[in-house]
Amino acid sequence: MTQSSRGRAPAGDAGGPGEAGRAVSPRDAAAAERLLSAGRIAVEGRLVQASNATLYCAIEHDGVSANCVYKPVAGERPLWDFPDGTLAEREVAAYEVSKAMGWDTVPPTVHRDGPYGPGMVQLWVEPDPDVDLVGLSRSDDEAVRRMAVFDAVVNNADRKIGHLLPPGDGHVYGCDHGVCFSVEYKLRTVLWQWRGKPLTPEAVEALSRVDAGLRGGALGARLAELLTAEEVDATRRRVELMLKHRIHPYPPEDWPAIPWPPL
Repeated sequence: MTQSSRGRAPAGDAGGPGEAGRAVSPRDAAAAERLLSAGRIAVEGRLVQASNATLYCAIEHDGVSANCVYKPVAGERPLWDFPDGTLAEREVAAYEVSKAMGWDTVPPTVHRDGPYGPGMVQLWVEPDPDVDLVGLSRSDDEAVRRMAVFDAVVNNADRKIGHLLPPGDGHVYGCDHGVCFSVEYKLRTVLWQWRGKPLTPEAVEALSRVDAGLRGGALGARLAELLTAEEVDATRRRVELMLKHRIHPYPPEDWPAIPWPPL
């Protein structure tokens, strides 16, 4: 699934609070989190290519409005390798790691009640249609390289090309982080071009921030609310290994290295 207007099915006349009011930027995390947490959600459509129920919505609160993605827990399909009903919390955990790294890799994301029960609500980021996503995924773009480091930290098992969201300002966001944080090494991604290469000084600084946050800091406490103790500990150990060896990880030997389909 990708946050794209293509493949969006209408859900009837749901109103349009996202069409009026002052817009909020994904760079303004505090304002976006307030809107996503307290805003009135109006479902406007469904992303039909998504494997789980993924709803395109408008959200408005106190004169501020935006569009967002809402994934209710009730719409999650069972997976053999992840506990049922946990994908929404993993998406929020990925956002918390993104904030701790200081890279804004993931759009603002919260866990809250919605029209179809509790679930994940994430600020919509419209990708620039003129950006060649295949070319971007194969490039040496620094924003994409940061995404590769982030994916290694959260152990992303499904980084497809369509999960890259370049709004056209040089930044690259990522979406769909429901299958992250497994205790087993399951990194599966299209971004292997840096495997075995030294981490940048910027990446080492970001990893150091995450390491500090996991060792008795706010990040560790927050992830403990969203993940199991074993998953939090595995995240800490992945960060420790990356800081020790200071290289991008290699593909797993006993797990498919690239998601299918890669798009």
